Amino acid sequence: MAEGFVKNAHRMDPYKAYKFRIIMDGRPVLGVHKTGALKRTTQVVAHRSGGENSSDHKSPGRTSYDALTLERGITHDTEFEKWANLVHPFAGDVAMDLVNYKKELTLEVMNEKGHVALRYFLHDCWVSEFTAVPALDANSNAVAVESIKVELNGWERDVATQEPDEASPVPAAG
Repeated sequence: MAEGFVKNAHRMDPYKAYKFRIIMDGRPVLGVHKTGALKRTTQVVAHRSGGENSSDHKSPGRTSYDALTLERGITHDTEFEKWANLVHPFAGDVAMDLVNYKKELTLEVMNEKGHVALRYFLHDCWVSEFTAVPALDANSNAVAVESIKVELNGWERDVATQEPDEASPVPAAG
């Protein structure tokens, strides 16, 4: 039976969903506490063959990539807002930045110790929705959260990212 971990054969548990980071413009985006799932869907094209009309044959059609929502607590960091404003600023269409509105993002999934275990490159990302301030409620006990919905043209796993050696020291903050 195939094992899920090679370097860390002692490990029985899969990676946790709460250890991750988003890299944008070469540095981590601070405060992101939730992301949507990386998901792609390929349409099914059903067709029949001339001599076999009683059943359908299936082949792959177009593939689409679901948008990714990023959420973080509101701070004075304006990176989400600046990026959203490149797509459609208040000034209108003439102020849209047609050159810089798409970015390459990286999603890193880490083990509990902070080693990067999985890395995905997200291509041609741009902001289709921006929530600057959530609904506010003086009776709630919650953090104010801003969010962006990121459209992307595709993603791929970084196959060069190897399983980390869990016996190695904690990585330096960077």
